[in-house]
Formats: sequence, C-alpha cells, structure tokens
Amino acid sequence: MSSGPTGGSPPRSAAVAIRRTRFGRLALFGVLVAVSLVVLFTPASDTPQLMPGLDKVVHLGLFAALALTGRWAGFPIGPLGIGLVAYAGASEVLQGVLPLGRSGDPVDALVDVVGIALGLVAARRLARVLWHAR
Repeated sequence: MSSGPTGGSPPRSAAVAIRRTRFGRLALFGVLVAVSLVVLFTPASDTPQLMPGLDKVVHLGLFAALALTGRWAGFPIGPLGIGLVAYAGASEVLQGVLPLGRSGDPVDALVDVVGIALGLVAARRLARVLWHAR
C-alpha cells in the first residue's frame, strides 16, 4: 500500500531512490576518506616536489573535499567539523611519530582547518543554490 502525494510513506520507488542517493553520497565520502589515508600516510619518497607549496594546496583541497562531501552525505556540521579537525591534528602527529619518513607540520594542520572551513562554507552555499533552484 503506497500513499504517494497524499501523505504517509513515499512510494517504494521514491524510497529506493532516496536510499541509493544517500548510499552514493556516503560512498563518495568514504572514497575520499580512503584517498586521504593514502595521501597522508604513504611513506615519503625521494622524489622532489613538482612545485613549492603544492603540499599545502593538496592539504587544503583534500580537507575541503572531505568537509563538502561529508555535509552532502548528511553528517551534521558540528560533529563533522570537530571530527575533521581532530583528524587533521592526529594525522600530523602520526606523520611525525610513525616510521614513514615524513614529519608532522603544524602549518599543514592549519591549512587542513582552513580547507575544512572552506568546504563547510561551500556546502552551505551549494545547498542554498540547489534548494532555491527547485
């Protein structure tokens, strides 16, 4: 029994589409978390950087993408922001203590936090644009 537009639960096809969309958004966030683990914890190589400051751009973009996709996946802003800031700090500490040939850099953590803030702002603006477009 489906009630459709008159109230109650949505038709089965709409419920399936909502679940698939939510799953896809969570999957995208999960993929970005996995990418971040590779980027942040791959042992250092002797390959020189392509350009100075590229590391900071990667940190900024990575954490902005995590914040944006986390909000898009439906995580509340407070817990998501706190969790990502904790992840940023912990990743730098771990880079400094694990035998990866890397060093923890407080500036990287600061850039991560700026990326988180930019990602959260972008998510808010994008939500407004999409909401008004309907």
